[in-house]
Amino acid sequence: MDTKKFHRTFSYLNAYSHNGFVNSIAYSPDGAILASGAADKTIRIWGRYTGTIKRTLNGHSDAVLSVTISPDGKILASSSADQTIRLWDVKTWEQRYILTEHLGAVNTVVISLNSQTLISGSTDTTIKVWNLQTGELLSTLTGHSAAVLSVAISPDGKTLVSASRDGIIKLWNLHTGELLQNLSGRNPVAFSPDGKTVVSGGNGGCIKIWRQMQSFDKFTLDSVLSGKWWEVLGVDQSDNANVLKLAYIRLVRQYHPDVNSSANAKASMQAINQAYKEFQEQLNADKCQ
Repeated sequence: MDTKKFHRTFSYLNAYSHNGFVNSIAYSPDGAILASGAADKTIRIWGRYTGTIKRTLNGHSDAVLSVTISPDGKILASSSADQTIRLWDVKTWEQRYILTEHLGAVNTVVISLNSQTLISGSTDTTIKVWNLQTGELLSTLTGHSAAVLSVAISPDGKTLVSASRDGIIKLWNLHTGELLQNLSGRNPVAFSPDGKTVVSGGNGGCIKIWRQMQSFDKFTLDSVLSGKWWEVLGVDQSDNANVLKLAYIRLVRQYHPDVNSSANAKASMQAINQAYKEFQEQLNADKCQ
């Protein structure tokens, strides 16, 4: 990272790292090993310094979609399209638990900084909260209307952020399960180290940066919305009129100065109205052709 130069490729038998797409990688806290999960149903453990394979973990019956190692370095969690989560002992590489409560592919897993809680997001639209040490299911969070693709826990362990294929980002109170806020954005999502900023994906190849408002403890876009009309509305240019209208209404509810006291709310609202106006003008022009 200091030199920004390519260092090495992790390869098995002088070929590829896996016999399928590599979907997820994770470093151990001490940086000694790297774990990778792939479409070939396996997890490979690599020597961080040597780049050589140490072992292959087998058990999943479908593509491994996400891997993560607990901050205390004791447990590796993996999730799969086979609808299961597997917890592995990093010292022995034996399976501790197999978690099977999800009814769809488990797209993402993340572990809290205190190594006590595991969060999973699934194609079944739910988020599940687990006790990492016992494998006990603690709670299920519902509210997304499509597959949950990314989750992240704030550094203080109090807030969870989730992103779904429905184009909605949700912020949750991790202890009570209460939904705190909805944002318009895409996966992936991540917290800054101080927990006051959320970074998310967006349409049109953009990244969204959300800053916590100190007075209301809410997150709002760190800058005025800008870009092409479909980028401002957070949609694809080819989406139909109903999708555009719903996106517009969602943004109005989020940025209207009557409900949003941030300094950028008024300017963002003007950008939203202008974007929707441009869409309507294009729609009318297409009808005339």
